[in-house]
Amino acid sequence: MSSFRVFDIAGSALSAQSLRLNTVASNLANADAVGSDPNSVYKARLPVFKAVYDQGSPDAASVQVLGVVESQTPADRRYEPGHPLADADGYVFAPNVNPVEEMVNLISASRAYQGNVEVLNTAKELALRTLTLGS
Repeated sequence: MSSFRVFDIAGSALSAQSLRLNTVASNLANADAVGSDPNSVYKARLPVFKAVYDQGSPDAASVQVLGVVESQTPADRRYEPGHPLADADGYVFAPNVNPVEEMVNLISASRAYQGNVEVLNTAKELALRTLTLGS
């Protein structure tokens, strides 16, 4: 196994976790937005990842981002007759964002990002120490 392959693997994981952090930030930023109909209100977004393995080389792996999808959970219907966006029955529709779940996801993504940074730093330190063995 090439010792430099670890940089590719950790780099792809950092890129994936960065997307995950940005998606969570977007969801939290729009958690309080409301709309007048359930189709126009913000829908929580979820990143989709895939672990990719090269069958010809067992040490070749990476994280691939397949995309970002919208949650299919229906919007919350709230009775707020005084709201300017309320429909004829006095209801507004709120995003299907659960702030508690998003915060847990944020912490998880942050820890995963930190872990991959540590992998990169350790691999770099080992490579540097290897270079100084002969001197």
